Amino acid sequence: MNTHKILIVDDEPDICEILAYNLSSEGYKTVCVNSAEEALKVLTADYSLILLDIMMEGMSGYKMAMILRSRGNSIPIIFITAKDAENDMLTGFSVGGDDYISKPFSLKEVSVRVKAMLKRHENGHKISDKFTSGDLTIDFDAKDVFIEGRRISLTKTEFEILSLLATHSGRIFSREEIIDKVWGERSYITERTVDVHITRLRKKLCNYSTTISNRSGYGYRFDMSKL
Repeated sequence: MNTHKILIVDDEPDICEILAYNLSSEGYKTVCVNSAEEALKVLTADYSLILLDIMMEGMSGYKMAMILRSRGNSIPIIFITAKDAENDMLTGFSVGGDDYISKPFSLKEVSVRVKAMLKRHENGHKISDKFTSGDLTIDFDAKDVFIEGRRISLTKTEFEILSLLATHSGRIFSREEIIDKVWGERSYITERTVDVHITRLRKKLCNYSTTISNRSGYGYRFDMSKL
């Protein structure tokens, strides 16, 4: 029996109802609220995932995600929204979102993404307790990244991409491989989503951004010698 509890946040009651009905029929426990303000009040540690609308009256989904991440809350967030432009996707990931589904959506797609996200969050991609190369340190237990002793704030997805590439230094990963290993083989994530995350990751790495390079037609790799 499923023990996962999902918080659905959307100001359209019909959307909440249909999502709750379908996810409940799959064995999930669901709670619906119609605003980000209410969501922040009811959210507790026993929730496994948030399905979060972006455009709502009052506080936006973006703002709610930013508040949670600033508090150190790493609960997975899947944005569900009518906004589908590339800049909107970039914003969603930059404030701490883990996935992005555009309205109108298929219930099958939501189900697959929810399952993939929960599986990914449970299993993680831990290879060893800590990885160190030069001035870069990745702490897999604490889920922290340090460069020259300074902590770099990464989203869960950014952390997992960096961990994957860094612990296989020199190996080229295609976008399909990154999707498979970070999001799961049944994910609906597109190759462009990988590029967006890599772009955000490079910006956060600042002077170390060159350690992640792209080989046209093949994919991405990590190489400290590129500093």
